[in-house]
Amino acid sequence: MARLGNIFAFPYALALYIRNMAYDKGWKKSVKIDNVSIISFGNITVGGTGKTPHVEMFIRYLLSRAYRVAVISRGYGRQNPSESRFVETNSRVEDVGDEPLQIKRKFPQVKVIVDKDRVRAVNMLMALPFGDVPEVILLDDGMQYRRLATDRLITLINYNRPIYRDSLLPFGRLRDLPSQLGRADTVIITKCPPYLSEEEKRAAIAANHIAEGQKVFFTSVQYFDPLPVFEQGNNRYMYSKEAILFTGIAGSSQLRHHISARYPRNFHIEFGDHHVFTDKDIKTIEKFADKHQQAIILTTEKDAQRIRRNPAVSERLKERIFYIPIEVQLIEDESTDGLYDIK
Repeated sequence: MARLGNIFAFPYALALYIRNMAYDKGWKKSVKIDNVSIISFGNITVGGTGKTPHVEMFIRYLLSRAYRVAVISRGYGRQNPSESRFVETNSRVEDVGDEPLQIKRKFPQVKVIVDKDRVRAVNMLMALPFGDVPEVILLDDGMQYRRLATDRLITLINYNRPIYRDSLLPFGRLRDLPSQLGRADTVIITKCPPYLSEEEKRAAIAANHIAEGQKVFFTSVQYFDPLPVFEQGNNRYMYSKEAILFTGIAGSSQLRHHISARYPRNFHIEFGDHHVFTDKDIKTIEKFADKHQQAIILTTEKDAQRIRRNPAVSERLKERIFYIPIEVQLIEDESTDGLYDIK
């Protein structure tokens, strides 16, 4: 099926090949901006690799080393995608997108800007007063944005979805040619089990055709205790035996597995990635909650940004809705050597 999909996706593949070749040959120029280190995070696939938690992992490290850090994101799903805007902790998700808002609320000291024109965004950051000018800029989802030259390109691959066993859109989840992985100086294989043998690591590297000179790291997801989305949250629901999970993310299997281990009876209401929750959606969740009145209602941290100000959420629902905080970490025995290099 993957091979057949690639045949039908040939026009898309050809367009990608020509575009990338134009930059590789220098026919199209990338803009180089001095006096700042720019690290780009990206995917070959559409979602499902956990870019935002990895950006947050880098933020935590850089802040611990007293770097001034900024993040640039396109702000997927916002109402005015052509607008450039600094994200504030009280910004509306409709204006800035869920992931940038999540980052800003977790790291208020970090400058976060949403702009589909990343060159413009970098220039805006570099024009800030001297003490606010970032030393490191993290470019969220920047692999396909080749107009801006970056100092490092970190590409993320889902351990469970090797890119060479997938197909281009719309027949698979590949948004770019698998060969473009060769541009990355670092590859992070994400959503791994907490431990991998050396043989399993070598198999994952081979399955994705990772070159010998590329740095490779393996990470897994760490889940934490649920936290209330609303201040009315009642912690007694955390001790329920039932859970209702609703998600609007690309790939929820690991989260569902985690919840199943803690809540023996659980139900999942699944929406598309970056889903905008309507009044009808909230009513669906509430109707389900009425059937399971002791169940905790769980969601992701990203989805929590999109429902926090939704007026359709009733007071009784606010008591029961919690989100699952996550962090990514290197798998057991993995070294960080070279992971956080700043050029």
